[in-house]
Amino acid sequence: MTAPSQILFLPGASARTEFWQPVSNLLTHPANKVLMSWPGFGPVPPDPEINGIGDLVTRVVSEIDQPTALVAQSMGGVVAILAALERPELVTHLVLCVTSGGIDTLALGAQDWRPDMLQANPSYPHWFVDYKTDLSPRLAAITVPVLLLWGDADPISPLAVGIRLFELLPRSDLHVIPGGHHDLAYTHATIVAPLIDRHLDT
Repeated sequence: MTAPSQILFLPGASARTEFWQPVSNLLTHPANKVLMSWPGFGPVPPDPEINGIGDLVTRVVSEIDQPTALVAQSMGGVVAILAALERPELVTHLVLCVTSGGIDTLALGAQDWRPDMLQANPSYPHWFVDYKTDLSPRLAAITVPVLLLWGDADPISPLAVGIRLFELLPRSDLHVIPGGHHDLAYTHATIVAPLIDRHLDT
């Protein structure tokens, strides 16, 4: 397997670039590390060219100009999967952390976080909560190694979601962090970073 020379860190809907900073700081892998953000989310100003998930995918794909690992949180996981499907020749590894992965999470017991998120962040674009494309039929096409990071105490993306993605992704490995919530990559960075380092060496 080709080693990545670049790691792109994709945030969730909070768009906090600093979310992945603790993990990025702890990684020993020599690849260049890039913390991405989402225009129109959190403190990031809107961009008239970003009007849907597909535009975020285009933005990420434009950064994939070398062997690249994608490390993604929550909503960012959908973007990562679509980018990996678009650039299979350059995406070397995926790390998906408490994401929907483009499958029906509500059917797997997930809490619907969208109304509360929009109420707390009225300036957020609504298109990201309207995205409901089922990617499950396409996941078998992802043949790179995938690390699935889940907690057992996350109501937004419960463990059942991680288990289902593990079943659908042919080269996936599921690691469960006891007590982990939706922010586990931030709160458990000292556990998450070594797991990612090991994964990138596969």
